[in-house]
Amino acid sequence: MTTALIYLVVMLLVAAVVFLLAAVVFGRGEELAPLPPGSSPTRLPAEDITGADVSDVRFQLVLRGYKMSEVDWVMRRVGAELDELRERVARLEAEREAAASSATTASSSEGAQ
Repeated sequence: MTTALIYLVVMLLVAAVVFLLAAVVFGRGEELAPLPPGSSPTRLPAEDITGADVSDVRFQLVLRGYKMSEVDWVMRRVGAELDELRERVARLEAEREAAASSATTASSSEGAQ
């Protein structure tokens, strides 16, 4: 009977040590504290971010981090979308300038007649 009790106590101690070790290594499931406003763990240009800037961003590797393939997929998608939107804005601004210059030319030729 004493031997069984000793085995039980030893098993409980081993289980407690394993649980404590797992809790220290993997955490207890709490969320990380939010970063202070205006701070970022990564570096990006303050203005005119391009798809290449997004592609060059690297995150720290941590034990409890994000799945790298998903982060890479999102970064590629955001970079492509950003480049596409910048091209569209440039095209629309060029069209607007062309329309404004043709309107200016038309009004100046009407004024000359």
